[in-house]
Amino acid sequence: MLAFAGAILAMWVLVRLAPRMGLLDFPQGRKDHARPTPVVGGLAMLLACVAVLPFTLPVSYQFGALGVAALIVVAVGAYDDRNELGWLWRLGWQCVAGLVIALWGGARVEELGATFGLTGLNLGIWSIPFTVFATVGLINAMNMIDGADGLAGSLALAALAMLGAAAVYAGNDLLAERILMVCGALAGFLLWNLRFPWRPRASAFMGDAGSGLLGLLIAWVAFRLTQNPGHPVNPVLALWLLPIPVMDCLVLIVRRLQERRSPFAAGRDHIHHVMADAGFRPMQIVTCLVLFSLLAGLLAGQAMRMDIPNPLLLGLYLMLCLGWYLLTIRRERAVTLFRRLHGARAAARHSVATDEVGKEVGKQVGKAAT
Repeated sequence: MLAFAGAILAMWVLVRLAPRMGLLDFPQGRKDHARPTPVVGGLAMLLACVAVLPFTLPVSYQFGALGVAALIVVAVGAYDDRNELGWLWRLGWQCVAGLVIALWGGARVEELGATFGLTGLNLGIWSIPFTVFATVGLINAMNMIDGADGLAGSLALAALAMLGAAAVYAGNDLLAERILMVCGALAGFLLWNLRFPWRPRASAFMGDAGSGLLGLLIAWVAFRLTQNPGHPVNPVLALWLLPIPVMDCLVLIVRRLQERRSPFAAGRDHIHHVMADAGFRPMQIVTCLVLFSLLAGLLAGQAMRMDIPNPLLLGLYLMLCLGWYLLTIRRERAVTLFRRLHGARAAARHSVATDEVGKEVGKQVGKAAT
């Protein structure tokens, strides 16, 4: 609750300071917001979490390393939001942040045996490179999915909430407390970033600073959760708790490389763009993708409780990615599919409304007859 209130207060202050700080996102190109919008969500979430730390349990050096890495990611992201930093520089600083949490913080991926149904599959000297690669991948996955009001933040909140539930189930109460703190700060920011009936557009964005921070935090939580011998959680579960951003990122990187384009090039080829072209409104996109993520995470968690083989769950996730890749080879085919889903959803909603009207009319007729 303190992190939630702190994020709201930080947003209230930073939104007013954004013009002076040069942290405004102007409508241009693919951006369809109506007016210059403050890009201060990442700063607000970081400030809220830092302000709450004195009220939590003693801070370990591992958590201190995460704070340094978060400061690096947010500072570089804020600079990019203001001055358009080149992607190579961004990638380099993201690698530095990954090295900080791996070397100083000790949050690294060392054991992958359970993922493939094996024992003793230790990465050895490849542990650090793999950890940095996974960290940078999650940071950029969150950055790429941040293309609709409230989407990246809502998907991150769903993933963190499920990771928190997994931590509680595994008996890792300290990690669960840290996750809840981040969830509170993120929920406070989303009050400014989501669309509501009284506010047709977001009044603030998270920017690269915010998406980078969320990607880093999710990576750190996943490493601490899955590489903890005392409270083990299978690494495969992490993929199913954040299915949309990772799938979207992997497929786009493969496709852009095939097209001899930079993986970090801008474009309207993300899943939320396809859904928007099919007629989904921003809040409908957020709702559908968050519900899919929650359902996927719940089913994956239950499958693990039922001792379904981990390689099978990994294979199913890879099939999901392959299916999305094949579907989007022809963009119009993907748009058509989503348009049909949107039409079926609208028809179902219309049918329910018609039934309600029919019932009400029947009641009135019955009353009149009586």
